[in-house]
Amino acid sequence: MLIAVLGCFYLHLKDKRESSLESNSSPQTHLAMLRRPLLVIGPLGVVTAMELVFLVMGIALVCWHFGHYYYVSVKHPFMGHGREHQKKWQITLRTVSLRLGYASNISWAFVFFPVIRLSSLLPLVGLTSESSIKYHIWIGQVVMITSALHSAGFFIYWAIVSQLYLALEWSKTHVSNIAGEISWVFLIAMWITSFAYTRRKSFEVFFYTHQLYALATFFYIVHIGAAWTMQLLPGVYLFTLDRYLRFLQSRSRARLTSVRVLPGGTVEMTFAKSRGLHYNVASNLFVSVPKISSLQWHPFTVSSNDNMEPDRLSIVFKTGGSWTTKLYKELSSSSLDRLEVSVEGPYGPASTSFIKHETLVLISGGSGMTPYISIIREIIHQSNTQKGKVPKVVLICAFKHAADLTMLDLLLPAESSPADLSNIQLEIQAYVTREDQAPPASNGQDLLVHTNWFKPSPLDSPITPVLGHNSWLCLCLIIASSFVLFLILLAIVTQYYIYPIDKNTNSLYDFTSWVVWDMFLMCISIIFISSIVFFIQKKKMAALEEKQIKNVEVPMPMTSPGSWLCGGGGELESHPYQSLVQATQVHYGGRPNLQKILLESKGHDVGVMASGPRGLRHDVARICSGCGATNLHFEYLSFNW
Repeated sequence: MLIAVLGCFYLHLKDKRESSLESNSSPQTHLAMLRRPLLVIGPLGVVTAMELVFLVMGIALVCWHFGHYYYVSVKHPFMGHGREHQKKWQITLRTVSLRLGYASNISWAFVFFPVIRLSSLLPLVGLTSESSIKYHIWIGQVVMITSALHSAGFFIYWAIVSQLYLALEWSKTHVSNIAGEISWVFLIAMWITSFAYTRRKSFEVFFYTHQLYALATFFYIVHIGAAWTMQLLPGVYLFTLDRYLRFLQSRSRARLTSVRVLPGGTVEMTFAKSRGLHYNVASNLFVSVPKISSLQWHPFTVSSNDNMEPDRLSIVFKTGGSWTTKLYKELSSSSLDRLEVSVEGPYGPASTSFIKHETLVLISGGSGMTPYISIIREIIHQSNTQKGKVPKVVLICAFKHAADLTMLDLLLPAESSPADLSNIQLEIQAYVTREDQAPPASNGQDLLVHTNWFKPSPLDSPITPVLGHNSWLCLCLIIASSFVLFLILLAIVTQYYIYPIDKNTNSLYDFTSWVVWDMFLMCISIIFISSIVFFIQKKKMAALEEKQIKNVEVPMPMTSPGSWLCGGGGELESHPYQSLVQATQVHYGGRPNLQKILLESKGHDVGVMASGPRGLRHDVARICSGCGATNLHFEYLSFNW
């Protein structure tokens, strides 16, 4: 908790955005080596040397935790009531099972940190909740393994000593066994539906089942009691605070200004945003559309650029599952004049140092190109504002069908001052894998990018920062104040309510009630302080929101570089679009030879990024980790959930 508070001060004082733009230095050599892909293993994905070190350290911590408590229990055995006549191996089995529970508890203590979106801890080590999802998965696997061994060990022990009735015990004075079993049932359901196949094919099943985390955590805390809950407190506390702040932000309806509907099921949604909201390239925005589902939140990559479009924020998605298909049909309707949308975020990477490479090779498959839109726009902006040297950009994108080439139209904003592409070296290699030749020339009407503008509503508002302009200072105030309030309330309740009952009765205070008191006081403290700070900041931002420029309807573009590449007719009157088309080469009937392209990349400092199917990302990582690829620096950003 102390590090979280100090981290807020540090992040406030360090202007990441300006330093990342003005710094001309390349990533440090020793850190770059630690970030190089070391292993590409199916279950773990792409693992760098630094991640492998922390993975080993994490496993060592769990093993040490288990070994330490087991050693203490052997040196100082506690026989307990009814165990005097049990055999030594039976007592050892129980001891091992119990200490595995302690090892599971230390894993629980870390499982929430990687998924705290408004975190002051993760940016200190260059991480965000998006890039830390795999750490959450790794820790979750350790939780499941240790919990399974803990539960199985006790069931075997109870069966051997004829005490299976203890499995249904909900004790008032010590551990509640049935509460632990209820938590385990919820964890099993979450674990089964959290594998990559289920997340990709049935996101709704994964999403709804994963909401059981609240019940699983509650019953687990009831199972272990108030004392052991203190080990989990920082992670649970900061996650609960983050979750409540996200809830407050999502109560406001975001102002959706326009959508661009592309052939092939691709859509760009544009929102109005406050000028006080700043975000890095490749950020993520969580979106909810109550008309489709009032509960589901889907993450999308932000395609707009904060510097080029200070009043707007855009996301791009391609139809895949049932939710995105329904949203595409809704937005494609010509009769739709407005849509109620709620958002959380945006949440972005802590660093954009990958822009400082000599050459930047961006490799994508299908809709995986969307994260690169904001990156290319940022490079265009830097080249036009003369903020240092910008890298040469090579975009390698593979599409299934020629109609998907219209996604290239999204590389430039739909509504902004004309971008000058003459100051950057941009090369686009587009591959159409399932068609052997370009489609026949037509009038291009079926390949046009259609833009729909929505009427503004007084109930909608631009996307604003969750905690205002000085968000890190506000977060620091909330963490410190709410935690102090929690400690004061906890001390009062314990001293004047719980302890008197302990002293005046023959039994201890109810085991479960004590835990419920802790959780209740924690939630009350967070809700009270967070609400005050949030609404004060919201009131300050209200005046700025009223000054937002109202959106006006503009002519719909009649062509795009993507439609020109597909054989559509029409003249290219915009010089930036014409430059974009000239920089693009389209190859039909094959896939890019990634190994040849990467190994032939010239320069001593080549940054490589991969976005798209899992196999594509792993192939690129393997190439970059090879002995002959010393000039290739694999830049890992999580674009897939």
